[in-house]
Amino acid sequence: AWARDISRARRGARAVPWRGEEGVFTSQVILSHSGMVKAHPLFEARSTPLHSLSARGFRIVAGILCGGFAFTGLLFTFMGAWPVLVFAGAEAVLVVAMLALYRHHAAHSAELVTLQAGSITVRRREGRRLEEARFDPFWAKLRWEGSRLLLGHREASIEIGRYLAVEEREDLARQLESALRAYREPRFDNPQLRA
Repeated sequence: AWARDISRARRGARAVPWRGEEGVFTSQVILSHSGMVKAHPLFEARSTPLHSLSARGFRIVAGILCGGFAFTGLLFTFMGAWPVLVFAGAEAVLVVAMLALYRHHAAHSAELVTLQAGSITVRRREGRRLEEARFDPFWAKLRWEGSRLLLGHREASIEIGRYLAVEEREDLARQLESALRAYREPRFDNPQLRA
């Protein structure tokens, strides 16, 4: 199986699909720790929101923000407008808290689209909220609503590629449509039938 990273550095989102050779149905079987047979996914795409700021980088950004707000507040305090110091401090705390909240939310959010024999599953975690949807791959359809990519069957649908840019969603749609087509119309390699 080959892997292709369709990440975009400017967004920081990642989607990595895996599948067999072009158009060839491949399914490898492995044993899990419990001894049950598990099949490798035919297609898997994982995407995450941008969270490239490390803990050290966060401390640096927070220090710069607090230093800037402190400088502004002290400058106005020396000019006699001491209430500005209080509001500058409150703004600094609010901005740093919002940045920390976003970092925490982004670090605990991900989306995983998996095509296995018999089901296509979308698992999404946004902070503490978990979402999962399963569809039959023979009936699952991809469709666009504006710039949103939806996977569904009849009335039930779920948005996929939420953390990706529009171009990345289009690439994800092409890859997933190709994997679904290969699943629906498998070509088996039988060595006895080779000429």
